[in-house]
Formats: sequence, structure tokens, C-alpha cells
Amino acid sequence: MRWTLKPHPKSEDIQKLSNELKVDSLIAHLLLQRNITSYEEAKKFFRPQLDDLHDPFLMKDMDKAVKRIETAIANNENILVFGDYDVDGTTSVALLSAFLQETYSQVATYIPDRYTEGYGVSLQGIDFASDNDFSLIIALDCGIKAIDQVTYAKEKGIDFIICDHHRPGETLPEAVAILDPKREDCDYPYQELCGCGVGFKLIQALSVNQGKTTQDLVPYLDLVATAIGADIVPMTGENRVLAYHGLQVINSNPRTGFKAIIEQLKKKTLTITDVVFIIAPRINAAGRMKHGEYAVQLLLETDLEKARAYSKEIEQFNADRRNLDQEITAEALSQIKENQEEDRFTSVVYDENWHKGVIGIVASRLTETYYRPTLVFTKSGEKLAASARSVKGFDVYHALEGCSDCLEQFGGHKYAAGLTLFEEQYEAFKAQFEKVVSETIDPRLLEPEQMIDAQIELNKITPKLYRILKQFAPFGPGNMTPVFMTENVQDTGYGRGVGEDGKHLKLTLTQKGSTPLNAIGFNLGDKLQGIKNKNRFDTVFSLDENEWNGNVSLQLKLRDIR
Repeated sequence: MRWTLKPHPKSEDIQKLSNELKVDSLIAHLLLQRNITSYEEAKKFFRPQLDDLHDPFLMKDMDKAVKRIETAIANNENILVFGDYDVDGTTSVALLSAFLQETYSQVATYIPDRYTEGYGVSLQGIDFASDNDFSLIIALDCGIKAIDQVTYAKEKGIDFIICDHHRPGETLPEAVAILDPKREDCDYPYQELCGCGVGFKLIQALSVNQGKTTQDLVPYLDLVATAIGADIVPMTGENRVLAYHGLQVINSNPRTGFKAIIEQLKKKTLTITDVVFIIAPRINAAGRMKHGEYAVQLLLETDLEKARAYSKEIEQFNADRRNLDQEITAEALSQIKENQEEDRFTSVVYDENWHKGVIGIVASRLTETYYRPTLVFTKSGEKLAASARSVKGFDVYHALEGCSDCLEQFGGHKYAAGLTLFEEQYEAFKAQFEKVVSETIDPRLLEPEQMIDAQIELNKITPKLYRILKQFAPFGPGNMTPVFMTENVQDTGYGRGVGEDGKHLKLTLTQKGSTPLNAIGFNLGDKLQGIKNKNRFDTVFSLDENEWNGNVSLQLKLRDIR
């Protein structure tokens, strides 16, 4: 693992901000790294206010979207709320349909089937709308490139409103309104909303003419916070405000569907990390293993007993997903070993029986193991379908463009993509992908990088410091958990491997006679020999709390040891 110390802010800037905020220089250092340079900016960072949200009508076409929805309601039209089958899509559909159904009953939801319809706006979905007299489709978290589908809908007398956050192509669909802060002709002040975030801006705009305030929309923020966490969008600007208040809803008064999931957990207070690793996979599992509509039903349910039944079903989907993911990952790893492909620049594996719903997760697991651009293929009808994952700093979408003559279709972004090809093209593609990557990747990118905020001494680590760092949350891209490096530390002599096969490392660290601090290093069990006999070493870590038998104590969460 490469350790990279982030640039050190200027000493005079640290001193100035430290004086202005009356905080320790380390806190000022961390804030400056997050582009917080003044008292006013720090106040917004530590105390995100709903009043800081932008006017939704600053978004291009928002007035047109609101007008068309209000016309539909006035004329008793049927409205279909359409969204993708992942967390961002299903939470978006639940958000908008629940909001509209508060005052209007002729609203239905539609999630495409992952296996028969695929990603995005489908012709099957438009046929469903036509057969059931829907004259308006509102597409969320998809649609920005659905040019042919929107034209097809128009021919059937169906209007489209698109709420998306993906980059548009050169041509936009002929929709009544296209809400997408990434449109080049859109001057909306914040570009990094997720699909559910764009959906929230739409209900914010609709609520204006209903005499509602943003405060009235707070109950919807548990959905928005979940989508922000799951979609890994930057935790800055409006996303930070929405996630901050959404987490408060999740922890104080979550919707019934969330309550049914949360009550099975032992945790009292959920962080954004818990939302990403506990709530989001369960919502996602419905679309992976069965159908995304199950997730929407859970999120819209208001009867707790029914929600518990849905939650139980989704829990089973998630358990099945986990088992399949482990099984296929083991098969994929042995395939790489059997074919002696450990020394390649890429991992490309295929089995016609692998489940299409989990190949993306398996690709992520293989990337964690071999840390190189990875593709996992399975059979999908007459073709092969694959999920691609990349390593930090390498554009896998661009690499796929270099192999496009072997592909039927592909789409995605820098770090994750999907593609299809004919089986007879598989070997040629595999060779070409290896060639393109080997010729274009910087070899340093094949080693994981650990970014470090600051170098500190162990005696600087106090409960007070941790209390302040907790207020930096919610964490995410653009505001990651602070990571520190400390040199020349040693274990007090009781370091040991814990967990299955001693996979994890449990230590008590000191430095120059400092107060001993407990530390845990997940998946660092293989470092045990190097730290024995009070050997000195350097380590990278974040701060965490350990709860044991009702006692809470500060501990270091080790990322690496050198």
C-alpha cells in the first residue's frame, strides 16, 4: 500500500483559522484540507441548515416540470413514477410517489426488471404506461440518454419528465422537462446531487405552490440520505445538508420500512457508514435477486407488521445474495489461479452460470484481492454480459472504448461500467483489454493508495479530539474520515491475532512513554510477526470508539503498518 500525505496547508492559514475558530491547530489543518477557510464556512460545515439549500427553481426546466405535474393533477391524468432498480432509483421512486400520493391518488410506480428489461427507461415500461392509460411518466435516476424511448413514448401520447444526475450526451431527449444539474445549459449552483437528490428538489419546488416549507419535507430525508450514501456522491454542499438531516430522521423517526430493518440491529445510532453497509445492501438485494419493486413497497409501507414481512423477505434476498457472492468470488479467484493469470494487468473471468445480479459485487471483491481493472462475465440470453470495476486513478470506461470493436454495447463511468458482447468475441476482447490496460496504466496505480490527512504524535489523541472529529460527519467523498500517521510506535507486548485464523490484529500502542492506546487492525493479522518483541513501526489509522460490556473507550482503527 502506498502512503500519500496530503499537502500541508500554509502555517499562517492554520494559525489564522485556529485563532478565528478558537480550535486546536490540528482541527484548523483538517478543515483547510476540506476547503473551509473562514468562521462562516466552518459554521455551515458543523451546523448544516436546511435554509442553506438552494432555490429549486434555479435548476433548468424546474418551472416546466412543476407546471406539467400540476396540469396532470388538475386534469385527473394517470402519473407513472419510473426509476432504476438500485438504491438511488428505488428511494427516488418511493420519495416522489409518496409525496404525490399525499394529495393525489392516480399515481403508480414502475421499476424495470434487471434481467428482462435492463438498466434505464425501457420500451416495456412505456408499453405498460400506454396499456394502462398513463399520460405522464416521471423518470428518476435515469433517462438522460433515453432519446429513442422518449420519442417512442411521445408517439403513444405520453409525456416525459426526466430527473437525472448522470452526464448528458450531445443530444437531449424530447422530454417536457429535463432536470439534471450536469446539463451544460443548467446554472444550478450544486452539480453533485444523486438521483434522489434531484427528486427532492422537484418535491421542494412542487411544495412551494402548496404552501409547504422545506421543514414539511424533512420526513423524506431518510430516503435522500440513504441514496447519497449508497451512490457515493460527494459529501459536500447540499449533499452534506441533506445527509446530515436525513441521518437525524433515520435515528429519531424513520419511515416504517426503515424501522422494520433497523429494529433487527443492535446499534442505537446509525452513521452514514451503517446506512451504506446495512440499509443500502438490503434495498439493493431486492433488485439483484428478485425485483426492485419489493424495495419500493417496503419504503412506501406504513403498516409496521406488513413492513416487517417485506423486510423479512428482503433479508432473505440479502442472505441469498451474500451466499452467491461468496460462492462466485471463490470460483472466480480459483479460475484466475488455475489459468495462472496472477501476473496480468487485468482480471477477466467468465462462467455462464454466474448470477447476473451479483457479478458487480464479485468484480469489486476481485479488485480488492488483485487491485487491477476487473471484468466478471456471465451468460445473458444470446450474449455475454459483464460488470467492470477499476482501481483509483484509472478510467476503465476509456479503456473499454479502446476495445469497442469487440463489444455490442457498453456504458458507465470512470470506475464502474457494464457491457455486452457475443460469446465468439470473448477471447479477442480479453486479449485486447489486457493490451489496452497494460499500455496505458501507470504501474503505481496497481498498488492501493492510502491518503493521510496529517502526521501526529500519540499523545495528541484525546477523547476531546475524537468528540470534535465526530462532528466532521457525515463522511464521504470530499469529506472522508480523517486519517493520521504516527511514526516510531510499539506494541506493549500483548499484540495478538484475533478472529477466524487470527485474521485481525489487536494491539496496545505507545510512543515515547505516552499513555497506551488500544488498536484494532482488520485484515492485518499477517503483520503480527513484524510488531512482536516491542519492535518499532509506523502506522496509519483513523479514530474510533470501542463498545464492550457497556463501556465505551477510544481506539485506533489501523489501516496499515510499516
